[in-house]
Amino acid sequence: MTLTESVVQILLVEDNPNDAELALHALRKGNLANQVDWVKDGEAALDYLFHRGAYNSKKGYPKVVLLDLRLPKVDGIEVLRALRADPVTRELPVVVLTSSKEERDLVETYKLGVNSYVSKPVAFKEFADTVTNLGLYWVLINRVPPEIAQE
Repeated sequence: MTLTESVVQILLVEDNPNDAELALHALRKGNLANQVDWVKDGEAALDYLFHRGAYNSKKGYPKVVLLDLRLPKVDGIEVLRALRADPVTRELPVVVLTSSKEERDLVETYKLGVNSYVSKPVAFKEFADTVTNLGLYWVLINRVPPEIAQE
């Protein structure tokens, strides 16, 4: 299976259950993904994306990864670094969705090749709208080049 043929459209990497539930609700309400998978830490994200451990029978890749930065076990910057270091996942679209307002996080993630950096709004409706708009763009509007479709 290739990056562009995946069944899972979105992987949400988020440790805060409230933010995760709100994001999942917004994506499903907008019918923006036929499947959204949620992992709660960076180690699980790496296992999921590299088909290891509990995910060793997993096939394919999501259309986009929504990645928080402040994660237990392995932080989001290390997840991004690992994705960009691997030839198979190097061009997988990754959107940082974080509460971090640190300029160094913004700069570091762009140096590592993040596709987008979005600060989580604090207000419930604004957060839901932001996630819906992200899903709309990355799942329905954005196109990836054919060379991303590799084993």
